[in-house]
Amino acid sequence: MDLFQYSSKKRIETPLADAMRPRTLEEFAGQEEIVGEGCLLRRAIQADKLGSMIFYGPPGTGKTTLAYIIARTTESNFRQLNAVTSGVKDIREVIKEAGDNLNFHNKKTILFIDEIHRFNKSQQDALLPAVEKGVVLVIGATTENPYFEVNPPLVSRARIFALKPLGEEDIKKILKKAITDEERGLGKYNVRMDPDALDHLSQVADGDARSALNALELAFLTTEEKEGVTHITLSVAEESIQRRSLPYGRDDHYDTISAFIKSMRGSDPDAALYWLAKMLYAGEDPKFICRRMIIHASEDVGMADPSALLVAVAAAEAVERVGLPEGRIPMAQAAIHIATAPKSNACYLAISRAQKLFEEMGNREVPGHLKDSSYRGATELGHGENYKYPHDYPEGYVAQDYLPFKLTEPFYTPTDRGREEDVARRLDELKSRKQGEGSCRK
Repeated sequence: MDLFQYSSKKRIETPLADAMRPRTLEEFAGQEEIVGEGCLLRRAIQADKLGSMIFYGPPGTGKTTLAYIIARTTESNFRQLNAVTSGVKDIREVIKEAGDNLNFHNKKTILFIDEIHRFNKSQQDALLPAVEKGVVLVIGATTENPYFEVNPPLVSRARIFALKPLGEEDIKKILKKAITDEERGLGKYNVRMDPDALDHLSQVADGDARSALNALELAFLTTEEKEGVTHITLSVAEESIQRRSLPYGRDDHYDTISAFIKSMRGSDPDAALYWLAKMLYAGEDPKFICRRMIIHASEDVGMADPSALLVAVAAAEAVERVGLPEGRIPMAQAAIHIATAPKSNACYLAISRAQKLFEEMGNREVPGHLKDSSYRGATELGHGENYKYPHDYPEGYVAQDYLPFKLTEPFYTPTDRGREEDVARRLDELKSRKQGEGSCRK
């Protein structure tokens, strides 16, 4: 008998994740920061004094559930739209109905919009007048950062509540409730789950209650009942949810690469490898990661270890040639090299200062002795006159001006870290020689 044969013998009328959806704030797990005792949102729900709001967070954290709890506790009319299947016409119908209820019955309307980030600009704009006049109260749910994906005028009229992934203990609490609840859960089926199986589902669900409940349902349906007991072991749990479900949206993209760069800058190779592993697991473009390492190798290491740039470029080329998963190894090598290298942002500061001064001073003509003298007629124009070829002098150096003005402060100021200490010593020597020899420019 295979897993599907086991499943055919058992029936659950409603998907477990939907059946176990909390109906009250008391049943709601997690998010203590926003719905805990005494918190603003909890007080507003209990008092039925709500304003427009947007629930923002990863899947399975309770965004839709909170909207349903509001629907059960509020005295307002409750309407729901899904941004994927609804258009401007649907919005206008709800707004007209809401206006009639407000004018004739003095009753407010709450409009819950799931996946509100999927509304385009015109659809979001259609909501604004009604929200502004208080005709309808909007509750939006989104997995994307509303500051990026929702129109600023709508964001400014709504309070943003950020929901976080649930903790393992919260997930365990939800699973235990689902196993023992005889009305909505599996309580009438005599299910026994081993502690290590419960731990596995709680950990691998990664803060997503829906994912954990779906895995529990699959484990139950595909496990043969023996002597009246459905026994869910660790091996069954592992088969039911083998891979962590990793939310990785726009916020995660920017936040994770930021953590990766800051870990390398902070000389923590272990942290850099962790964030690299997360990005690879989530399917981040390896070319993007390599580009950021190349930039970082110059910006935060620079001349303190010039080989860091070479390693970063080599890693990018290696990924181009061999692809993944093997390409992860040179990427890891580059991340470790950069993280453990001495740090200097002197190159980054140098070009920033040079650009700033150029913008302030404007364009200056190239000094005559530095101009190109290789083309016909150039020497007649004085191009290259009085230029001194450094290789004609001892040690390949001769004092000479290369700027069209006197620089009061150098653009490039090397640190005393790593290879840059030698660079600083070399520049000091050349500066002393130049001061001793004087300027050769006429």
